[in-house]
Amino acid sequence: MAAAPEICGTCDRRFDRVRDAMAENFRERNELGAAVAVAIDGRFVVDLWAGWADEARTRAWRRDTLVNVFSVGKAMATMSLLMLVERGRIDLDAPVASYWPEFTAHGKDAISVRMLLGHRAGLPGIHRQLPEGAMYDWAVMTAALADETPWWQPGTQHGYHVNTFGFLVGELVRRASGERIGAFLRREIAGPLAADFHFGTSAGLDVRIADYIFTEALVGPAPRERSDDADEARRQLLRAVYLNPPGLSGPGTVNTREWRAAEMPSTNGHATARAVAGIYSVLACGGAADGIRLLQSETIEHAIAEASNGPDFVLRRPSRFGLGFQLTQPERPLGPNPRSFGHFGAGGSLGFADPDARLAFAYTMNRAGPRFDNPRVRALIDAVYASL
Repeated sequence: MAAAPEICGTCDRRFDRVRDAMAENFRERNELGAAVAVAIDGRFVVDLWAGWADEARTRAWRRDTLVNVFSVGKAMATMSLLMLVERGRIDLDAPVASYWPEFTAHGKDAISVRMLLGHRAGLPGIHRQLPEGAMYDWAVMTAALADETPWWQPGTQHGYHVNTFGFLVGELVRRASGERIGAFLRREIAGPLAADFHFGTSAGLDVRIADYIFTEALVGPAPRERSDDADEARRQLLRAVYLNPPGLSGPGTVNTREWRAAEMPSTNGHATARAVAGIYSVLACGGAADGIRLLQSETIEHAIAEASNGPDFVLRRPSRFGLGFQLTQPERPLGPNPRSFGHFGAGGSLGFADPDARLAFAYTMNRAGPRFDNPRVRALIDAVYASL
């Protein structure tokens, strides 16, 4: 059993269980560096951090330590698009091609924005092999997706768009607003809330960014379907989803300056736990807090209505989505309440809102945990709700 580092930050006394769970994660669950934040009714009741920002343990994790939160960023891209829906710049039921004419190629003219947000567009990967580093070039990635042939008949089923979702949503945001997704997020969401969340970071922020450590639990040994599955079409799909272009999913690339500088909303959002919880706190309180409104409550309710549920064509396990948000499900609950919504990131990072409890939760870390349900984040969620 490893010794727990000093747990820094603030925590209301009734949430001492969260502090205890965090310490236990270090002692028993191989945590390296992490932060957890919880807000209720717009007020932070937990804001804790501990551990190390690098594997050599030479840099302490601090209050302002940023870390790659992977798919947590999908929800931020979704919020950006929903803001444009409210302003009449995007219609959820309009074809994607009405904003992005090149998207009509190969029978995609009927794919709606709603299908895309529900992971029903059939575009989880790119068939054509792209060169190494192509994910850093927005124009290359979006042109490849515009020219892509769907992997299934759009709208007939759902499959998690692991790495493509951010490019697809981000390109719609760019075409409807005239701004790249990073600039839009900064101006419309992160800036007004003073939330330390970024798509694309400058070199000047490197001193604050924790190294991300992939582990066997996340990148290997490879699951059976990737190595022994006799279905060649299945293997081709998984290669396209996770490995095209090479480095797309992060192993070997996540700590490079090129990765950090790029805008890849599905995979390279960098944030503090406090920033993620702060953004979700607004949604948990009906879309507005402290005089700042992100979304109307009706828009949030529409976005968290179930759009997809059941066996996932890509993941081959159950998944459940609203419009862009992951919804709580028995296999991976976001607390006990039925309307909780948010998004996990690779290795266990998480942000979610529970509108019934008016609660927002966020967890960030830099050592990946198990692929589907990280026991560290599960222990923290359980401790939060045990404290209510």
